[in-house]
Amino acid sequence: MAPSSPGNTPKFTNAGSANVALADFQNSAFPYKGMVPPDDSNAKPRPFLDVDGVAHSSPRGGVLRADQTYNDPRVLIAAAPDFDPNSAGALVVLFHGNQATLARDVVERQQAPRQLAQSSLNAVLLAPQMAVNANDSSAGNFWRSGGFAAFLSEAEAKLAQMYPQASRGTFHNWPVIIVAYSGGYLPAAFSLQHGGAGDRVRGVVLMDALFGEPAKFADWIEKSSSQAFFVSAYSASTREQNRALQARLRLDGVTTVNGLPDSLHSGVIAFVDAENASHDDFLTAAWTRDPLNDVLSRMGR
Repeated sequence: MAPSSPGNTPKFTNAGSANVALADFQNSAFPYKGMVPPDDSNAKPRPFLDVDGVAHSSPRGGVLRADQTYNDPRVLIAAAPDFDPNSAGALVVLFHGNQATLARDVVERQQAPRQLAQSSLNAVLLAPQMAVNANDSSAGNFWRSGGFAAFLSEAEAKLAQMYPQASRGTFHNWPVIIVAYSGGYLPAAFSLQHGGAGDRVRGVVLMDALFGEPAKFADWIEKSSSQAFFVSAYSASTREQNRALQARLRLDGVTTVNGLPDSLHSGVIAFVDAENASHDDFLTAAWTRDPLNDVLSRMGR
């Protein structure tokens, strides 16, 4: 799974039941030399590279050098071998969480491409490399206003190269589903708040990921529930935060359900208690085996 060179068309290789490619992006999460905006942890903005201009002081990861942790611009692109770009489809953006790399974790450990390929959803998976193998949830360029839209626009151009029988406009018209696992909550929250994708985001799936930014998720749900769905599945790691968010939504008059309905569609706001599931294995064993497959399959019904 060799990365593409800038300007070259990414090439798929087969990884079991899915086709995968690594592509260099100009609008992925990193490199990033901007500011860390205010969030649940910081009251005011501060420079991201706040240690001599070459490293970032992460609340949990310590001092992390940019040239080791925040310098990988690659994005994993994956689809089923029988994916049809000329049929109705979706773009699924996965924010993979902490201490991860695309090949070792998203492909091998989390099995995200396989789960997508085995679902009934005609879709492309896009997984930007976040902080490399680090205990850090930094959002990088997804902190920027319009950053998520810029990422999608570049992805659409690359997909049109990879699937020349379809146009860039084809992919631009597809709905977007955001899936965040664990520390992926931070880029997901800021992408929803000011990522610039607007009503293209038709679904958000949190996989044991509600570690912060509950107000951003609540605001998006309350504004978008008429045209999108929201699922938050959780173990003991985020149970308290999920119950608090569900209580807030209900207080605000938003109807929520416990457990996954048979079909995921606009207006569904679902909370799924995976009970004693392991946080580390949540993408492959939670309320069921292959929970990502389970969620994506319900979108196709």
